[in-house]
Amino acid sequence: MEPEPSQQPAGAAGPPLDRRAELSEFLRTRRARLKPEDVGMPDFGRHRRVPGLRREELAQLAGVSVAYYTRLEQGNGQNVSAEVLGAISRALRLSDAEHAHLTHLAKPKQHKKKQGARPQQVRGALRQLIDTLDGVPAYITGRRTDVLVWNQMAAAVFGDWSEVPPQDRNWARMVFLKPEYQELFVEWEQKAIDIVCMLRMEAGCYPDDPRLSALVGELSVKSEEFRRLWATHDVKEKTYGVKRLRHPLVGDLALQFESFQLTGDSDQMLITYHAEPGSPSAEALRLLGSWGRDATRAGAV
Repeated sequence: MEPEPSQQPAGAAGPPLDRRAELSEFLRTRRARLKPEDVGMPDFGRHRRVPGLRREELAQLAGVSVAYYTRLEQGNGQNVSAEVLGAISRALRLSDAEHAHLTHLAKPKQHKKKQGARPQQVRGALRQLIDTLDGVPAYITGRRTDVLVWNQMAAAVFGDWSEVPPQDRNWARMVFLKPEYQELFVEWEQKAIDIVCMLRMEAGCYPDDPRLSALVGELSVKSEEFRRLWATHDVKEKTYGVKRLRHPLVGDLALQFESFQLTGDSDQMLITYHAEPGSPSAEALRLLGSWGRDATRAGAV
């Protein structure tokens, strides 16, 4: 299959996300999930007014003053040092992805060009590469979980995206707004969580992206589940794992996926899927591959 051109239309723009509010809510939700006993502190109060650690308890663990931490949690992170952010991250027991997100929110990088304006282009050699991955579903995503290019096997497994308007070739829109994708993913809830976590990470890196804020606004209006997950402020990076699908042609599939950040454009990710050799899923993929474009048309979700 010849992938569609990767340049996306500008789409509707939204107001920038409030970085200070994002920083405040992220720290508050991370603090709320910890109890004193989780961090080796005594709990002297039977009736705690707040869930999780108090600000003064967190400040004590991080080795900073209560006033300093309070200012940070109120969104005032302009002058915070990397050392202090590290101490707060350790006190909150943040993951590597959460620490990176906290750093992006507290000490944002200055981007010379708005991310919503620059078109997303995939190098021709990468397009050729995924087409040569015989029997391996593969696609490249860009900013905001946009699907940029894909091969025929990916279309056979996930649906023929060439028949979808370019602005709708977006994992967040597909997962939350298209019922057929809820049927495709056996563990749909986990897929939804993964999508929101990735969008949260991107919001920390690019809070001024108007298309990202428009996407978040659209999904917040149209999907109650998205609103619930977005409010958790959870973040994580896409890595590897197993996706379980219920395909309309070949039934259940268990596919292992790997994610590769592309050199030269850190916003682009190559994702590949494969089945364990000799497994029923491997035979199902072989069948889909042998049907070629007929499988793409018949298996489109």
